[in-house]
Amino acid sequence: MSFTALRALHAAIGTAIDDLERIYQSQPEPLDFPRLEDPYYSTAAHSPSEELAHRLNDEPAVSLASKKIVAACGQLSATVNKPWYGLMEAIQATQLSAAIRFLEAAHIPEILREAGPQGLHVNEIHRLVTELRSKESPPDPTIFTTGRLGHVLRLLATSHWIQEVTPDVFANNRRSSYIDTGKTVDQLRSDPRKKYLDTDGVAAFLGMTGDETAKFMTYMTEWLLPDTRTGSLTVDTKGGFDHAREPIAKDAGGAVHYTAPFNLAFDTQLNFFPWLELPENRNRLERFGHAMTGTRQWETKEGILFGFPWADLPPESILVDVGGGIGSTSLTAAQAHPHIQVVVEDRPQVVEIAASSWGPTYAPLFDSGRMSFRVRDLFAPFEPLPSGKAPDVFLLRLVLHDWQDEDSRNMLTKLRAAAGPNTKLLIGDMLLPYACDGEGAFVGAESPILPNLGVANIHGYLIDIMMTGMFGAKERTVHEMSELALSAGWKVTDIRRSAGSVWAYTTAVPV
Repeated sequence: MSFTALRALHAAIGTAIDDLERIYQSQPEPLDFPRLEDPYYSTAAHSPSEELAHRLNDEPAVSLASKKIVAACGQLSATVNKPWYGLMEAIQATQLSAAIRFLEAAHIPEILREAGPQGLHVNEIHRLVTELRSKESPPDPTIFTTGRLGHVLRLLATSHWIQEVTPDVFANNRRSSYIDTGKTVDQLRSDPRKKYLDTDGVAAFLGMTGDETAKFMTYMTEWLLPDTRTGSLTVDTKGGFDHAREPIAKDAGGAVHYTAPFNLAFDTQLNFFPWLELPENRNRLERFGHAMTGTRQWETKEGILFGFPWADLPPESILVDVGGGIGSTSLTAAQAHPHIQVVVEDRPQVVEIAASSWGPTYAPLFDSGRMSFRVRDLFAPFEPLPSGKAPDVFLLRLVLHDWQDEDSRNMLTKLRAAAGPNTKLLIGDMLLPYACDGEGAFVGAESPILPNLGVANIHGYLIDIMMTGMFGAKERTVHEMSELALSAGWKVTDIRRSAGSVWAYTTAVPV
């Protein structure tokens, strides 16, 4: 039976590769699949064939075939790999996460881009990384040595995140070039705080996840099972990453209640967003705004434009982007559909930096008033628009997954009270299928691959637990999302997602 299963997985890989080849070969100019060794810098000039090969990554058919390959390879590896090796790879993934975060924080993709395909010796990489660090806080030369740097880079090369072209000489590959911001070494030297400005947000999301998220997720077990807390955690968390300045509330028994692992790790009773807005976290707040731009990468090429029939809206329709941050998603809709006006709502500290976060690129859109920002408490009653009309669309993208059900219901109820009879609610969030056969499975029972496409979609399940760690919240199944919406006076009428994708846009109407 096991050899039959192995061969079935092998066959699934072959079939999906055939599908990819058919798509690439059917282009006006037949294309080969891009090599891992060849960087692709999104900010650089490329030939038409290179651009087309890159754009195909976001084609739904390419995405599905790629996911089938990844799912089958992951399942094949889990089957044949010695359990100890698989266990070590999983439990020690924190080392790889730390190395990837270091890669971005040290600006190594940008350094290696300028070095070119021949790469750069570790000694020269070390010199440039040291030079780019703040003069006020340079690396300790007894800690940050070329030897240690070389070992970090070799782990990354072994994991296919960079390449070691000759001993101790490293170069970018396609994966590391994805992290590159396009900034020159001179730009990073003169003003490193502008690293994420006018970028796709990928590096910013990596920085946020490798910083806050990696730290608080190490406390998940201590949060769920308080009896596992040892050392400083038996009294408080002063051994944590950033000791809070506000008083810590305790119950009658003297125990501290933590809403989420984030609160335990950073020793704070503040929610994640108010904590981000502390003066000492200003850089983190700015990075978070750009990181939300990076979340577009979860979607295929249609993205928000595919998620709703925007063209059907009448002229001067109003889209309210609830908790929309710096407007990363609604800006795309505003650009593509000039008949739509956009109002982005968020907290004061976010609204303060929103327009400036985009630089001059979108100034005409903001100056015209067709896209504006306003402060709003998402749990307060909706403040009427200046026109007095009800919004045509409420958009909540990556908002509900930040909140537990009771808070989410409260938020949706406030929007329902402000809705007109034709107002639509559009939710952009993961909708997670079960890991077994059932409604919503991406592959049929005849396939050897897990019905939810296994590790090919594990990013959705990782984000689910990340939301637990950050807020005590979660991503939801279709059933959970539908029940939540209905409990607040909204009925789900449409779910749009690309084949095999856990990312979805869910439309609901007032009931």
